[in-house]
Parts: sequence; structure tokens; C-alpha cells
Amino acid sequence: MSTEYTVLLYSHNPAVRKAMRSAIGDNPAADVHIEYVESADYAETVRVIDDYEVDLMLLDGEAQPAGGLGVARQLRDELEDPPTSCVVLARSADEWLGAWSRADATLTHPLDPVTTAESVVALLKKRRSPANSR
Repeated sequence: MSTEYTVLLYSHNPAVRKAMRSAIGDNPAADVHIEYVESADYAETVRVIDDYEVDLMLLDGEAQPAGGLGVARQLRDELEDPPTSCVVLARSADEWLGAWSRADATLTHPLDPVTTAESVVALLKKRRSPANSR
């Protein structure tokens, strides 16, 4: 039996959102099924978070005009219990920006399907672990 999680894919670029989804897949682990919701701008992201119980936000650090780093930081500041966040960066040298954004994790383009799926599964399971109960 698998647990269903909701993952928000954020990017202004539909091709990037598609690449994110492809790198994770619908069932990245035997006990994990993912429902995806997408957003292309900050306002839409906030609406999605209000309308869905989002477990993880996968945010494009290169999104325009609001980059995923700024979105991660702003939502961490504004929401009492923000979803877990992972920012996808253009370069591994920019990982320090992930720390600035207070994202829970970072990944780097191009997304490796094995690494991406493993990271997403770990973040989702940690979010729902008893130690992190809401």
C-alpha cells in the first residue's frame, strides 16, 4: 500500500516543470505515490498552497520574475507551517543560496532521475514522520 503525497512544481517554464515531474515520476518508491500540482508564478503558488495540502514544493531557482529561492524564503517567513521546500539550482556552486533561502534541500539542473527521486522520497517521508507531526 502506498501513501499519496502532493508535490507542487513551480516554474514559469512549462518545460522545466515537465523535467521536474519526469525526474521524479508518479511512484518514485514502492510506498510513495505523488499527485502533482503546478504553478507558474508567485500568486498562483500561494493559491495552490491555500487550496491543497502540499507536502513538498519543488521550486525552480531560475524562475522569472520570482525565482524559487526568493519564493522559498518568503513562504518560510509568511506561513506558520510552510510545505517542505527544495530549490532546483542552475549550478552546484549556488548551494549557498539554498541556505540563504532556508530551503530544506537543493538539487541541481540537469535533474538526475535517481538522485531526484531519492531526495524527494526522503523529504516527503521526513515531512510525514511522527517527529514532524503537524
